[in-house]
Amino acid sequence: MAHLASFQRSRVGVEAYIEPPTPQTPTTILLIATTGEWTRRKVPDARAAREIAAELSMPIYDVNFTGYPPRMRAWDQANRGRIAPQ
Repeated sequence: MAHLASFQRSRVGVEAYIEPPTPQTPTTILLIATTGEWTRRKVPDARAAREIAAELSMPIYDVNFTGYPPRMRAWDQANRGRIAPQ
């Protein structure tokens, strides 16, 4: 929670996205700033992700319905080869 709150405080326009579990990964919450910079953390389930977003007063979306915002892909392309977000 501390990492997510710090990411939000230090960036502009941060939104949350729920990433559903897959056979390889658990449910995650993905925070994306207006610049496209992002971070993700494991959460127990989608409900926990919604609670975190509510606590941080940020909108939350489900990538199953919205997909990933283009700014995230643009940031990844511009920052390829650098250290990945934590």
